[in-house]
Amino acid sequence: MKEKSAYAKAGVDYTQMEPFKMAMIEAGKKTLAFPNKRGVFINEEAIHAHGAVFEYRGNESHIWCKTHEDLGNKNWIAEWMYERTGKTYYDAIGIDTALIVVNDVIAQGALPVVFNDQLEASDSSWYSDEVRSKDLAAGFLKICEEVGMALPAGESACVKYIVNPRPPVKQIVTLSGSVTGIIAPKERIVTGRKLSAGDHIIAVASSGLHANGISLVIQKTMELPEQFLTKLPNGNTLGAEALIATRSYVALVESLLDAGVDVHTFLPGTGDAIGKIAFDKRPFTYRIHSWLPVPPLFQYMREQLGVAIKDCLKTFNWGAGFYVFVPASEAERTVSIGKKAGYDLADVGVVEAGERQVIFEPENITLPPPGE
Repeated sequence: MKEKSAYAKAGVDYTQMEPFKMAMIEAGKKTLAFPNKRGVFINEEAIHAHGAVFEYRGNESHIWCKTHEDLGNKNWIAEWMYERTGKTYYDAIGIDTALIVVNDVIAQGALPVVFNDQLEASDSSWYSDEVRSKDLAAGFLKICEEVGMALPAGESACVKYIVNPRPPVKQIVTLSGSVTGIIAPKERIVTGRKLSAGDHIIAVASSGLHANGISLVIQKTMELPEQFLTKLPNGNTLGAEALIATRSYVALVESLLDAGVDVHTFLPGTGDAIGKIAFDKRPFTYRIHSWLPVPPLFQYMREQLGVAIKDCLKTFNWGAGFYVFVPASEAERTVSIGKKAGYDLADVGVVEAGERQVIFEPENITLPPPGE
């Protein structure tokens, strides 16, 4: 056996990291043509490990959008489940990592074209697991194809002095990424400035937990006898339910923009959950009169684990992963287009002049805006 280098003995072993890098490179090569349908082309001769050159070859006036986001703690649950069940769940984690960024990009009316991932592991050996590596690469490939973006480059590092998992998980990696989106024609930009009293609030169903509220889920679940192997009433384990992949809303946004719907605001249902509906700093009250079905995990957190309803509504997406704000005249058409695009969505509320707050009538509770 070849003797390890001094650097490897210090904790950074490139021989362990190389199989992961190769799996990601092979997946990335398969994505390079995905953004061509939006007029964006990757220069395959100028690709290197950490970046890429690309250009727009369409005829529309255009502008670019760039967003960077971090997945947070969700893959801690995946590591816990992998150690006990043998299933990595990292195909879903790959989707989550990309969509935590993509769903912010499309909120501007931009469509994703280039994705760069960033991983920072607690130990080089994390990368040497071929099953987990292939699952993550497969998840990235799947979501890139679905939303039409390339994965030409990324970063994978070992930072053992900075990243350390909380027991009982033994190894961990942080996941983040950046996405470049294109707005073409540039007049399709959605800034939120058109938001007005009288606008209708269209809520779009989530697939479940997505990537917010994870810390609370971990805290509450680890107090249970079976922890993430606890069975929910629907027969799924709590861990499997928590790791359902995030929903992509790209096809919805693209369909609405292509149809010329007068969208006043797109809003991802992420941090601060239902409270985020009051994202705009102007004096608007957001009256929610009806709602979508609440996913099983959220019901369990409230009914069995004792999370107060206000904490639920300010932590979890509660079944709505994305919002579209449109004038009353566009509400019915928005719902119809969304359903044709394959989404479950509903006209759930209206914007009113008044104090900045969310009145959530289904639970008879008033929520403060984000950060309050």
